[in-house]
Amino acid sequence: MAIIEQRLTAMGLELPDSLKVREGLRMPFAWVRVRGTRAYISGHVACNRDGTLAKPLGKVGAEVSPEEGYASARLVALAHLASLKRAVGNLDRVTAWLRIFAMVNVAPGFNETPLVTNGYSDLILELYGPDAGAHARSSIGMAIPLNAPVACEAEVEIDE
Repeated sequence: MAIIEQRLTAMGLELPDSLKVREGLRMPFAWVRVRGTRAYISGHVACNRDGTLAKPLGKVGAEVSPEEGYASARLVALAHLASLKRAVGNLDRVTAWLRIFAMVNVAPGFNETPLVTNGYSDLILELYGPDAGAHARSSIGMAIPLNAPVACEAEVEIDE
């Protein structure tokens, strides 16, 4: 078993299936686009192990607490890892996490998006360590598709 997957197992975490969306909702894009030594990971939302949309849904600072938002961001990271594994075969191929763009579904007045997005960053740093796991990041508030609390996209470097 690969090192990153061993770490996930030791943490009691499992990678989810691909996101299952309602019938009729088209997703005409690649979840991961590999180009040379870069993998561009499309925006993902939190999903359960079976690929269904994870709850709670709603705006952070209203229906969703910052702590629940943090947990949702962590699930987004797992969804990214799952898509990345399907695309490149082995999560150990990731040599560097370069950039995370996090979008938080915020209630009016909620401006602490970094507290939410830390759920994503903390998991990546724990799995990959400070060298490969360190990344640039933006964390902004906006309306999110499917009323998910958090959506993220990412860019990673992979070995050839």
